[in-house]
Amino acid sequence: MKQQPDSVLFDLDGTLIDTAPDFHWVINQLLIEEDRETVSYEFLRRYVSNGARAMVEAAFGFSEGETEFTRLHQRMLEIYLTHLDVDSKLFPGLNNCLNWLEELQIPWGVVTNKPELYTTPVMTGLHLIEKASSVICPDHVTERKPHPESLFLACQQIGCNAENSIYVGDHIRDIEAGNRAGMTTIAATYGYLHQDEDPSTWQADHYISAATELKPLLQSLYDI
Repeated sequence: MKQQPDSVLFDLDGTLIDTAPDFHWVINQLLIEEDRETVSYEFLRRYVSNGARAMVEAAFGFSEGETEFTRLHQRMLEIYLTHLDVDSKLFPGLNNCLNWLEELQIPWGVVTNKPELYTTPVMTGLHLIEKASSVICPDHVTERKPHPESLFLACQQIGCNAENSIYVGDHIRDIEAGNRAGMTTIAATYGYLHQDEDPSTWQADHYISAATELKPLLQSLYDI
């Protein structure tokens, strides 16, 4: 067995934090403002990992670039700022896993495509921001995931080697970024998968179908 990892990094939405309940409320609030029918939680959840634009496009049927799309997207973000961490929470089992990593003095962090304007308040509200050794948002880099720049920056801030670090994500771009950084990648298939996605094609090193499986997987991979 290998020695313990230098760090464990997480994608945010759909991997570390279940933000879909708040996004569902926000999108439905916008639909109500526009005198449209609301959408189900199950429908909206599958679009969360692709970001605000994808959620607006799915809910309203407007493509990015259309006149109404820009207005709706901006209004959605305005509503979201007022409803960031009302129902968002860590996925079951991850609080225990984070505490365990901290006890072992294994640094953990977040590398996300979610802008800092939204990431910091969400993590602050859940009392995570002060515990994370690094939080990298698109504001901090030139290239977003699947480019590995943000992962390399997180490792640089932590002072660890990417080759001996782990990245956990629920989207193909997360796994591609982790693989390109030379990290051990774990696909979180409990995340916000679209019905057409096949995670088995992502070429992740490992797969977990529930967040509670992460700690046992790490224990099995490392001498910890």
